[in-house]
Amino acid sequence: MTPNALLEPQGPSLTQPILSLCIATLNREKYIGQTLASIVPQLSARVELVIVDGASTDDTPAIVKSFADGSPHVRYHRLPTNSGIDRDFDTAVSLCNGDYCWLMTDDDLLVPDAIARVLKSLAESPQLLVVNARIMTADLSKVLQTRRLDIDEDSTYLSGDMERLFEMTADYLSFIGAVVIERKVWMERERAPFFGTLFVHVGVIFQGPPLTKAMVIAEPLILIRYGNAMWTPRGFEIWMFKWPKLVWSFTSFSTRAKASVCAAEPWRSTRSLLSMRANGAYSTVEYERFLRQHAVGAGRMIAKVIASVPASIANSLAVLFWLLGPRKLGTGIYDIARSRHAGWLGRWCEKTFL
Repeated sequence: MTPNALLEPQGPSLTQPILSLCIATLNREKYIGQTLASIVPQLSARVELVIVDGASTDDTPAIVKSFADGSPHVRYHRLPTNSGIDRDFDTAVSLCNGDYCWLMTDDDLLVPDAIARVLKSLAESPQLLVVNARIMTADLSKVLQTRRLDIDEDSTYLSGDMERLFEMTADYLSFIGAVVIERKVWMERERAPFFGTLFVHVGVIFQGPPLTKAMVIAEPLILIRYGNAMWTPRGFEIWMFKWPKLVWSFTSFSTRAKASVCAAEPWRSTRSLLSMRANGAYSTVEYERFLRQHAVGAGRMIAKVIASVPASIANSLAVLFWLLGPRKLGTGIYDIARSRHAGWLGRWCEKTFL
């Protein structure tokens, strides 16, 4: 069988759907069954699910195939080799039949009737629909953030409002599951320059020319299983370098707008380095690989010292500062309390508050 044959639809063909949910997955046997169980009952002749598997080596294929065999609205495509998340999502979009593509993740859940709510908004013909989410702990037992986008009403942005859309949503759009985009827009725009960024969807959305109409749904329709991303071990590189480089590459937005999303060089922040040291994302390894060549003078010395602080001490101090503050639950304290470097104080904090 040729690689191209592997991309041929498996299972019964569908009539032309309005919406295609596109999932790129890799080795998610622990979570993808629950994800699909939240999606498949909501599918219909108007909505298909396309799953691209980047050559999983665990039981992901068997789990996905069980859903594909049980529904005419699920199509599964297993690739011979892994090409990275950006290319795999692009492959999923190229294979789908819907007018719109919802770039869904492989470990998060849809709430009941989420698809019906999205279809209702798509009737207004936006090029982009941003879907709000609720952030949960990894086991989905507790809420860390009720609404990732802190808004109470749906909103619409026209072509002249793209900078405002960028300021409002770009940080959240690092989460690909928020994106429902017109397939025609995706296929007509540049994607290859953003392969390897881990955020190809952000590149597609905010490159020129500006979208003519975008909408944001305020109601959380997704439950994010926080702290479970495949890229977590690369957190320092991603959030200190890859993400800022992408955000600051958009020439059509003002410096003020880009700064509202993230700093151009967040690794210069002592607070950011301390936080990453506390949650285990920053060490002498990251210092040698990334900061030794970028930081200069006092900044280099500070970065080296922070990297050398015992992670368990940094972690305990971060937990203590949180306990002495307003104790607001969020992703920051969750990362710190669940770090492999958490001591008894961190473990107690996780057990008591998270």
